[in-house]
Amino acid sequence: MRQPNRLNQGGRIDRSQRLTFTFNGQTYQGYAGDTLASALLANGVDVVNRSFKYSRARGIVAAGAEEPNAVVQLGESAAEQVPNVRATQQALFQGLSARSTNGWPNVQRDLMGMIGKLGGKMMPPGFYYKTFMAPASMWMTYERYIRKSAGLGRSPSESDPDIYDHMHQHCDVLVIGAGPAGLAAALTASRSGARVILCDEQEEMGGSLLSSRQTLDERPADKWAADVLEELADNPDVTLLPRTTANGYHDHNFVTLHERRTEHLGHTAPSVAGKRQVRSRMYRVRAGRVILASGAHERPLVYAGNDIPGNMLASAVSTYIRRYGVVPGNQLVLSTSNDDGYQAALDWLEAGREVVAIADSRQAPKGELVEAVRAQGVTIIEGAAVIEAQGANRVKGVRIAPIDVAGFRISGAVQEFACDTVASSGGFSPVIHLASHTGSRPQWNDELLGFIPTLPKGMLVAGGAHGVYELAAVLEDGANVGSQAAQETGFEAVSVMLPSVKARSEGKAMALFQVPHDKPTLRAPKQFVDLQNDVTAAAIELATREGFESIEHVKRYTAMGFGTDQGKLGNINGMAIAARCLKRSIPEVGTTVFRPNYTPVTFGAIVGRHCRELFDPERYTALHQWHVEHGAEFEEVGQWKRPWYFPRTVNGKRETMHEAVARECRAVREGIGILDASTLGKIDIQGPDTREFLGRVYTNKWAKLPVGKVRYGLMCKDDGMVMDDGTTSCLAEDHFLMTTSTGGAAAVLEWLELWHQTEWPELDVTFSSVTDHWATMTITGPKARDLLAELSDIDLDREAFRFMDWREGKVAGVPARVFRISFTGELAYEINVQARAAMHVWKALFAHGEKYDLTPYGTETMHVLRAEKGFIIAGQDTDGSVTPEDLGMQWAVGYDKPFSWIGKRALTRPDTARKDRKQMVGLKPKDSAVVLEEGAQIVFDPGHAIPMPMMGHVTSSYYSPTLDSGFALALVKGGHERMGQTVYLPMADGKVHEAEIVSPIFLDPKGERQNV
Repeated sequence: MRQPNRLNQGGRIDRSQRLTFTFNGQTYQGYAGDTLASALLANGVDVVNRSFKYSRARGIVAAGAEEPNAVVQLGESAAEQVPNVRATQQALFQGLSARSTNGWPNVQRDLMGMIGKLGGKMMPPGFYYKTFMAPASMWMTYERYIRKSAGLGRSPSESDPDIYDHMHQHCDVLVIGAGPAGLAAALTASRSGARVILCDEQEEMGGSLLSSRQTLDERPADKWAADVLEELADNPDVTLLPRTTANGYHDHNFVTLHERRTEHLGHTAPSVAGKRQVRSRMYRVRAGRVILASGAHERPLVYAGNDIPGNMLASAVSTYIRRYGVVPGNQLVLSTSNDDGYQAALDWLEAGREVVAIADSRQAPKGELVEAVRAQGVTIIEGAAVIEAQGANRVKGVRIAPIDVAGFRISGAVQEFACDTVASSGGFSPVIHLASHTGSRPQWNDELLGFIPTLPKGMLVAGGAHGVYELAAVLEDGANVGSQAAQETGFEAVSVMLPSVKARSEGKAMALFQVPHDKPTLRAPKQFVDLQNDVTAAAIELATREGFESIEHVKRYTAMGFGTDQGKLGNINGMAIAARCLKRSIPEVGTTVFRPNYTPVTFGAIVGRHCRELFDPERYTALHQWHVEHGAEFEEVGQWKRPWYFPRTVNGKRETMHEAVARECRAVREGIGILDASTLGKIDIQGPDTREFLGRVYTNKWAKLPVGKVRYGLMCKDDGMVMDDGTTSCLAEDHFLMTTSTGGAAAVLEWLELWHQTEWPELDVTFSSVTDHWATMTITGPKARDLLAELSDIDLDREAFRFMDWREGKVAGVPARVFRISFTGELAYEINVQARAAMHVWKALFAHGEKYDLTPYGTETMHVLRAEKGFIIAGQDTDGSVTPEDLGMQWAVGYDKPFSWIGKRALTRPDTARKDRKQMVGLKPKDSAVVLEEGAQIVFDPGHAIPMPMMGHVTSSYYSPTLDSGFALALVKGGHERMGQTVYLPMADGKVHEAEIVSPIFLDPKGERQNV
């Protein structure tokens, strides 16, 4: 299969590895080392896409991230689809399948292309503000068709089969860009002993050295790059990340890197040893110093027809020839304003192709490269430029004319030349996007004809990224910056012997941002500034005529620099055109601000593995494996996997949840049960002002709680509404242990820190979360004391160890804190041991508890047992609008405390004292078999016309095997004074349940069971 534009030799491709791929359904071949773009050019593919707005035929312009046109759709199957991949950054692999993102019925003959021919009139800047205004009844139709015709690419319609991950990295020096400046910087910093990360977005590191004609120490430039990379790879303190783009720079030297780990191998990541590999990875890097060595992008010249396929950047022409062995045409015309453009002509001639003519906008250019081209007899037209490229799906010829740049006009006769390729060079623009991500405004430099970065703290810049272009100077600049970064992060500077580079003379570049035409800009053929967003010079001129003077407004009105392009090729030309139209200087007009991401990042990498089962982190207690082995069903509570219930299989039949919970409830009430309560929040509080602080955040008193005692506390928000509850134990005079609900642990700790740091910083108190450090095992039931006595050296006598006491001792030979607290209303002990010892103690309890039929129970049983006692769960029985008084828990409020605790003032408002507030009550269904729905609305008159006045709702509802009935807790308006009344609960299916309002304490109202 022939590759008409492929050279027989040269480039860095491997001609021994032939690869087959398809583009728009046609089969082609390339080689290992190709990008999709280079392979398409090798095969003579001219039209790779249709433009965003006008559906004009577009070809490949550049060779890197700045490519605006060759944006393709990868993949065949619905699951493999990846939209908006730059062909210049996609490595070729066997079986690659790609399609153009636009073009119907195909990219060669696109019916939407008719709009392109009329587009200047039909879709000027802001056309969406000016058209489709009436009739209003048609707006939805307009929107549907506009949306259908807009956009790039198609989202996959099936689940992505690949996996992605995240990694957090720290380094002393992060070098962004592995061209000559980046390599010199990384080499110097690494030799000082610094930890270095070097990343580069290309498949190979080396940047411009991979296609340079210059020599280093009289060797090819790429050989020096290979030697440096070999040394860096051998250094254990250096991480090399090719195919990795620094997409965002954030405050405090936090940088996000996107590594395409296996995207060069196939449409989906391969498997190794049966394990699917990661497709791409997002690094979150915190660096001591960041070195921006991102280089510079060549600016295209803006002239009529500059978007026709065959128009390319001069540097891209050289890259394709020297790096990939591809000559993208036969007859070249070069239009340049600087010496660097001549490099393309030399490479073109060396490849055996014809350079038809060179138009240099300068008068009498005399640089070394200019003379080398002149020596080969090439026609050089001085003081001139290509004013128009002609053709449809491929350049057929050009018009060249002398130009008066200062007067913005043609100053002589137009000449026409036949050609198939136009290379243009308007100079270079430093790649400063990352330096602008935190809001730093770049500064214009007249000497460089470009913006240079204003560096945020912690960032350094080297090489082309701040306008240092001559190779010897670039290497020296990189080495100096690498040494500076190492020193600023605490390492001693080392000297690095840099290679010698033969200096070459260069002429001064000319400022040329738009080439004049023999017609006014608004009437000339389209002169494109932003190729990706179809922004023309005429559009910018029209925007300024319509009153848009701020460059940010011009950007938004015309879409210049929008989307995935972020102004890489067009921004400076666009700003210069706006400046000319406004009769201002470029610094006066200024620049737009770039935003992350520098290039598009797949959503998969952004999400990483935070999807499906890993969307929310799962937390496991130290006893989790035991629960799994014993068949527990789990529920998620505050990210914890908590045993929900433990179904048994009896005579081949597995218990239902209802059966398992009934059995577990009976075990606790009649014998002994055990609960893994390790997930309860635990906050260690220490300091001489701890008692004072607790008195301010809890509603009740803490000043006189003795060591060895435990107290229940309610915590309110500053609006007086219950936030959380739990017990707090006095471990020492200035040392307390607070427990919280499982789901509220993080919020409570944050609440404590907030009040301490912002309101009471004078209090000497500290907080530490110890939830994960302690495992909690609750044994509860009439036989709890008997079991614990077999394993513990603690005196468990009723008088020696009373309810709401705690003691230290050993359980199963392990140091433990044991708390006599009950959330079931039964005799109970909470055993706290270090998490690493939990499994030993748990198994010992079961070994000794076998004779007592020790039964594990889960959260569902715990809820039934606590609800029977009227114990609340914050967040379930409260909803942010419930006060302690509403819960009937006045006994837990110290209104006479000397300091105004959080929420006290709010509870004195008339609204919180209303008698008709929703108040906690119990509900006993008239039909004992009914279990009311949680959340069910309560009414007093079921015959009331709809909408009925809703008087409350059910907060907790269960079936109790002890009561042999359904029962519920509810919030009812004025419920405390409605004991014995009947309420009604209309259901969605038309049924109406009746229930009696009763006390929320259904079992053992005097607490005799827990005090035995």
